[in-house]
Amino acid sequence: MDSNVKGIHHITVCAAGAQEDVDFLTKVFGQRLIKQTVLFDGRYAHYHLYYANADAQPGSVYTTFPYRRVSGRQGSGQIQSTAYTVPKGTLKFWSDHLNRHKVKDEGIRERFGQCFIRFSHPSGLQLEVIEDSADNRRGWTTEEISADVTTRGFHGPVLSVREIPETERFFLEALGFRKTGVDGSFHRFEVGMGGAAKTVTLVHEPDRPAGSWTFGAGTAHHLALEMESDEKLAEQKALYEELGYTDCSEIKDRNYFHSIYCRCPGGILVECAATTPDGFAVDEPIDQLGTSLLLPPWFETRRPEIIAMLEPITIPESNRPVGSPTVAAPAVISDGGQPSSGLMPSRRAPVFMGGDGPRK
Repeated sequence: MDSNVKGIHHITVCAAGAQEDVDFLTKVFGQRLIKQTVLFDGRYAHYHLYYANADAQPGSVYTTFPYRRVSGRQGSGQIQSTAYTVPKGTLKFWSDHLNRHKVKDEGIRERFGQCFIRFSHPSGLQLEVIEDSADNRRGWTTEEISADVTTRGFHGPVLSVREIPETERFFLEALGFRKTGVDGSFHRFEVGMGGAAKTVTLVHEPDRPAGSWTFGAGTAHHLALEMESDEKLAEQKALYEELGYTDCSEIKDRNYFHSIYCRCPGGILVECAATTPDGFAVDEPIDQLGTSLLLPPWFETRRPEIIAMLEPITIPESNRPVGSPTVAAPAVISDGGQPSSGLMPSRRAPVFMGGDGPRK
């Protein structure tokens, strides 16, 4: 069947401390911080931090909600780990690099003929580097991670489910993926040409208790798939309803993209996202992404109040592209890309009643 899905857009998780998250993902894992903003939903002010490859491409964007208020419970019905591609032959570098930073890993393993290393974020989130010689996207570099070994972007997430058939049906019939292999308890699904950023892997864990679905430190929150337009989002919403998946959300305005959300039968929350015309450059120059705290226009009147509720963070100088100014230019306030379909995505006014901190 034809698919509205182009590939993976982003993956969103809940970390713990904000500075801890920034330091690990930029200094240790070598990602580019491309956006500092806040959670658009909820009653408490939390950062929403975006990390990506050198070109900030969909399919490389890992977003985190530092969420110290509540700890999550890892389990089935969740994204178990997120795999990033690295060039073939670089796992020795990554093993040594992780050991040097005292990062716990599980050693070199293999899945569908590809070697990978799984390791832990400080909050307990699981990440992987997997060898893929076909991925030519441009990775971000740091003093410790050079262009020949850096991550290129996502290969794809590993989703833990207690039962395979209904989740498989969701990815095949509702999203247009095709099943391309089984390797023990792992079931692989691909869309389009397949490969990097077009692959989702289910792992069958029938005896694993369900994980939490709410925001909670140490757990993944959702997988987002890329669609080309608001019209495609509307088509997808109609397809969900036609197939009986009636819990799909309205189209929501996320400033950088518009989205719908639907929880798949296995429990994983799946977002479909269409990037707005200006994308991540809608509110700051492309060469200065991630250097300032930015809010959607409909939050701006609450800026001082929101900032007061957030943990102060320091962004490493190495996050700036070579030659960029030391001080970011003032953000250009935009109303975001307008939907070409004429649909008006919903927006939610800020209703924060407190900031991030351990719940008492």
